Amino acid sequence: MNELLLIITVVLIFGAVLLAYKFFGRSGLYGMTCIATVLANIEVLILIRAFGMEQTLGNVMFAATFLITDILSECEGKKAANKAVVIGVFSSLFFLGVTQCWLLFEPSDGDTAFGAITAIFSQAPRMIFASLAVYVVSQFFDVWLYHKWWAFTEKRFGDRRRFLWLRNNGSTLVSQLINSFLLTFFAFLGTYDIVTLLQIFASGYVIYVFTALLDTPALYLARRISDGKKRALPLMACELN
Repeated sequence: MNELLLIITVVLIFGAVLLAYKFFGRSGLYGMTCIATVLANIEVLILIRAFGMEQTLGNVMFAATFLITDILSECEGKKAANKAVVIGVFSSLFFLGVTQCWLLFEPSDGDTAFGAITAIFSQAPRMIFASLAVYVVSQFFDVWLYHKWWAFTEKRFGDRRRFLWLRNNGSTLVSQLINSFLLTFFAFLGTYDIVTLLQIFASGYVIYVFTALLDTPALYLARRISDGKKRALPLMACELN
């Protein structure tokens, strides 16, 4: 079931990103960045076994943030993509502050949830600081590398729109390798043995490769959405006139 659920989750999350962009534009992607970073910081605490490998459940949600920055880079520009990274950092810090405040309260005698909340979020600071540091490094690197690939292909072939698949996968696969390695060892070193750490790293990157290949058609669809919006603007202007 884990394997099937992971595939369904990828489709649902990437579909939600595209719907957010279609109906809400750039603001929708910023909103999805907030949602994805908060949920990923919770899911990263959950360790599952799928496709014969140990992995954190947060891998898929983190992968969605790379899709979001790639859509913004392609359709809205580098500045918009970097803004999404900053929004993700703010969301993580706010989430950390709020969850740690929860732990300071004294629960009532009738409370049944505080023990579970404490068990989960008492682990959160190290995980969130680790994931936050890795998020900043890997995401800014992803945006930078995306535009480097774009400049290279445009200069080499004289076409700005071609080789979308190359700049998408060429940036995402490298940045996610960095993300998977740093997150595994920053977040879990001392918690699991080396063999388990290597399994988490390898499985995490395998999932990232899988999601990177799946997010390429999603990125093409996002560009079609963007093209449709741009074609609609002159028509709307004519109707207003």
